[in-house]
Amino acid sequence: MTADLVEIPGYVAGKWTVDPVHSSVSFSVRHLMVAKVRGRFADFTADIVTADDPLASSVTATIQVASVDTGNADRHAHLRTADFFEADRYPTITYRSTGLRPDGDAFALDGELTVKGVTKPVPLRLELGGFGPDYFLEDPSKGARAGFTATGKINRLDFGVGDEGTVPGGAVVVAHSIDISLDIEAVLKTD
Repeated sequence: MTADLVEIPGYVAGKWTVDPVHSSVSFSVRHLMVAKVRGRFADFTADIVTADDPLASSVTATIQVASVDTGNADRHAHLRTADFFEADRYPTITYRSTGLRPDGDAFALDGELTVKGVTKPVPLRLELGGFGPDYFLEDPSKGARAGFTATGKINRLDFGVGDEGTVPGGAVVVAHSIDISLDIEAVLKTD
């Protein structure tokens, strides 16, 4: 597919970096199969390239595992241990895109996720928030911002994160399926 078949209003080709103040990397998982627990990673970076042909665009991202925050100090400390992420041995989670394709009113971002040294294909649903000038610069024409939302699911057991963990009666303590959500505001690199 060529760029003339994918029309994106205000599209800007270039190299972008994440604005961490206006971005988030979060997840949710069912606890005891009755309620969702949410968490986020506070320290992450990404390099985004929007190509002349939008479908040739790419992203690489790195998350610092020790930055996991669930709103409960005991819980996120436990997530850093060998019971889950083993942050001392595997300090980062990485994602590298391998392709981008239209998918209904959004895009499918194909890529490889590496957690605890295990790499698996993980597609994400990518919604484009849009492109616009950076109004906070004295001259907004010298900068640009872009917004992206990506969502997906992984099975934590595929990456060796945690175990089956059941309680009497058979309920799973922590669900195997993890919902991932990324809300990214990116800044166009000008150098």
